[in-house]
Amino acid sequence: MLQWYIIRNLIKSAIEEDVGAGDVTTAAALTGEETGSARALAKADLVAAGIDVFREAFLYVDSRIRFEGRKRDGDFVAKGECLAEISGNLNGILTAERVALNLLQRMCGISTLTRRYVDEIKGTKARILDTRKTAPGLRLFDKYAVRVGGGHNHRLGLYDGVLIKDNHIAAAGGISKALARVRAHLPHILKIEIEVKNQKELREAIDSGADVIMLDNMSLADIKEAVAVTGGRVPLEVSGNVTLVNVKAIAETGVDFISVGALTHSVAASDISLKIE
Repeated sequence: MLQWYIIRNLIKSAIEEDVGAGDVTTAAALTGEETGSARALAKADLVAAGIDVFREAFLYVDSRIRFEGRKRDGDFVAKGECLAEISGNLNGILTAERVALNLLQRMCGISTLTRRYVDEIKGTKARILDTRKTAPGLRLFDKYAVRVGGGHNHRLGLYDGVLIKDNHIAAAGGISKALARVRAHLPHILKIEIEVKNQKELREAIDSGADVIMLDNMSLADIKEAVAVTGGRVPLEVSGNVTLVNVKAIAETGVDFISVGALTHSVAASDISLKIE
């Protein structure tokens, strides 16, 4: 699960952005004494993710609010089912509503889409990976939602994994030079991944001792050839133009990893509503 201080800091920033000096609509429309309850309802099938984040958004605004989760992260939620019930002072519930829903809907959207990709490649050895194409400031939430959906995290940021991409290669003067320079500066326990775009670059990366090779925007035929050429010597990752339509065929080539930027960079938020009762 996510670390609590990270959750609270992100929620604090989001609430401050939305509420500012105060919720003028709620303050004008209510006396401040009203109490009641609300239910978070799925308006379409989804995979739950971010229930704890949803709860903390309400409690940040009003710690007296009572929250009862009806679903857990990773649960399938059918249209019409309740994810959580919230009760207490309605001022706090209404003020926190939008931020709480924004975070929950995004995280459920990511976990739901990830689950679809994971289900598509069942029976193969491939794993679905995310990328760094996340919403700024929400990366830990986004990547957590990918894990809930059954996917795997590629790397959290530039600090915890090596990926030599095309611009690094161009700046360094070639694949062999880039790999040699990186290997000379890093500890032996850290794996080095490099991006290639054709068979010539693939062979150079293998010969130069790459630990993992990313096949960037290759056709299905080229991916199959790359698997044959590599012969299992180096793990292969496919990246670029991966969709739900072609991901199974890609997985069946025998590659080890398939990274999908769409999991986080353009995901549709799940349709969830909060209804006061």
